[in-house]
Amino acid sequence: MAVKMFASIDVGSYEVGMKIFEFPARHEMKEIDCVRYRMELGKDTFNTGKISVKKIEELCSVLKDFVRIMNGYKVTSYRACATSSVREAENRMLVLEQVKRETGLNLEILDNSEQRFLDYKSIAFGEKDFYKIIQNGTAIVDVGGGSIQICLFDNDKLVTTQNIRMGHLRIREKMADLVRHTLHMEEMAEELINNELASFKKMYLKDREIKNLIVAGDYILELLGKPTVDAAQFMEMYERVIEMRPEEIAREYGIPSESASLVLPSVTIYKRLIEEMGAQTIWMPGLCLNDGIACDYAQRSRLIRMEHNFDDDIIAAARIIAKRYQCNKSHIKNLENLALPIFDKIKKFSGLDARQRLLLQIAVILHGCGKYINLSDGAECSYSIIMATEIIGLSNKERRMIANVVKYNTLDFTYEDIMMQPGLGEKEYLIIMKLTAILRVANALDRSHKQKFSQVRFTLKEAELQIHVETTEDITLEKGLFPPKADYFEEVFHIRPVIRQKKTM
Repeated sequence: MAVKMFASIDVGSYEVGMKIFEFPARHEMKEIDCVRYRMELGKDTFNTGKISVKKIEELCSVLKDFVRIMNGYKVTSYRACATSSVREAENRMLVLEQVKRETGLNLEILDNSEQRFLDYKSIAFGEKDFYKIIQNGTAIVDVGGGSIQICLFDNDKLVTTQNIRMGHLRIREKMADLVRHTLHMEEMAEELINNELASFKKMYLKDREIKNLIVAGDYILELLGKPTVDAAQFMEMYERVIEMRPEEIAREYGIPSESASLVLPSVTIYKRLIEEMGAQTIWMPGLCLNDGIACDYAQRSRLIRMEHNFDDDIIAAARIIAKRYQCNKSHIKNLENLALPIFDKIKKFSGLDARQRLLLQIAVILHGCGKYINLSDGAECSYSIIMATEIIGLSNKERRMIANVVKYNTLDFTYEDIMMQPGLGEKEYLIIMKLTAILRVANALDRSHKQKFSQVRFTLKEAELQIHVETTEDITLEKGLFPPKADYFEEVFHIRPVIRQKKTM
């Protein structure tokens, strides 16, 4: 296989970095260059809500340099991503426009859940013992400039993923005016995060045993000197570091002097998490978002193969949300067994792909979550719940598409409403229509929520989707309510769903 070159560019809260990778053979990913620039974009965003003109100009200059470096390596494949510093800035669209105009780069803004999912992918690929570690209670913690992301695993399954808006840069900026009033900034940092961590512990930890803490943040590996330590060794490092000034930290650990002031809030966050979780072992793969971007590219391009099925984690996160809102588990399972085979049967004609199959499955899982809030307005409530809840691995656009599929499962479809929503255009409109049509038919087949069919088989015959069902039950309700759903399905796909009943004794 010919060598492929790929560059990943991360425009972070306090640093802009690029890594260049080559893929000389299947299952290999080799970093061949790394360039990092110090640039506190997050300081502007978290203090004023906007990135200053001076910082935008500096960013464009840095990215021009990256383009020059990529051209020197003859890199043609790249992905340039921005995180919370740009995502939360009020003038983010101006930033994107100026970067595009001056550098030619399309700077993509990652949602928080997308960013953390890429970090997670880099850990899963780079940590050889990852699959062994997550067999026991494990938390992956990623402390960024703007927020903390915590993912809990048990028996190789994702239990929950939660975001706390309290990253190291945000904490440092909040404490900036307190420096002259206290000698114990670590105590102030603890007070800032304690309430958030207490709520997280009450809701998600409870009696859960967390043996391993995998750390995805910056500079912790430099502070500890080795990739695996126990809790006591971490606490020894913490006690040592909190007595040091930033310039001493920079000198002793080889950390850039501009970054040293972020060490105190970072280690304080990790210290409190270790205490709350009772973690025994702390793992530090030493990987970053750039590694995750490259890993994702290589996986999608079939340049590497990963053992772990990340779609399962996205589905697991959706099931956690469904459980939280007391959705009907047996009805959901039945709808999955109806909707997904319909998708597969018409895939050749639908123009839908594997990613959209995943979106359909999540819509099936979450389609009834709004009833927990309001039985008479479940569709709108479901939409609001999905849009307010991060699902790891899904972009905001994908989450919005799912929310609309769920909403229009029971409400009349309106073109104007969808086209007015941020990030949705004609392409997304058509996908939403198609997934909604499939969900409506599947839902109509279990309208009573009694799972009346012992067997269901789907066949395509000319312009008919024949649904062969075996049952001993009376399905008058299902048949009576089916025609409007079939009409809409036929309008979308030009295929008519037809129920063929075979009664069994």
